[in-house]
Amino acid sequence: MLDGREVRIEPAPGGVCIAPGESELAGSVRRYLGGPFDLDSFAAFAATEEVLAEIVPQLLGFRPPLVPDPFETLVTSITAQQISLRAAFSIRNRLIEAFGERHEVAHSFPTRERLALVDPGEIVAVGFSRRKAEYVVGLARADIDLEALAVLPDAEVKAALVALPGLGEWTADWFLARHLGRPEAWPAGDLSLRKAVLHFYGEGTDVQAAGVRFSRFANLAAHYLLVGHRVHG
Repeated sequence: MLDGREVRIEPAPGGVCIAPGESELAGSVRRYLGGPFDLDSFAAFAATEEVLAEIVPQLLGFRPPLVPDPFETLVTSITAQQISLRAAFSIRNRLIEAFGERHEVAHSFPTRERLALVDPGEIVAVGFSRRKAEYVVGLARADIDLEALAVLPDAEVKAALVALPGLGEWTADWFLARHLGRPEAWPAGDLSLRKAVLHFYGEGTDVQAAGVRFSRFANLAAHYLLVGHRVHG
């Protein structure tokens, strides 16, 4: 679902084919597929860095997708806190089926307005812990303009998010990385990223400091290290 519409995206020579083929959807599809990332400049930087010089050519063209909706991004992060990705995916799907709008072939992600009306117990019923269910409903009802975060600097975005119950630095960092696509986003607290950094750079590496070395390519570096570790780790 993009901009409230069901969209089919398929590979095509030189790019992708979308249906319906409405021109106003092109920008949203491009962003969803990671179009804003500057892969050419990243590849040039990676060639100067010993580890990335090995990883990037093997994954050339990979673009991290960007979740279009800020509320969906945050609820998905809450879902994934302290459980496996497989379990989080299953619980998230049950949330969508229970509270999302039914379309021709799938349900859309539940709107903020819909979940603001839900009792936390209803969310517990689809697999959330009581605390996580309260976080989701609290976020839906919170007095914060999530769309307006897009114009704020990284530090202010993080400060606004971590002030909300259930949202810590891990969630804020992934919001910067996977929704806003901020170049310097570096989710140092992510266990999988930590494992990837230690695998490629050695035990004892300061994961937080490692992000500094990538500067404006930290977001892409994080994703390439994660995928590289999954493929070769």
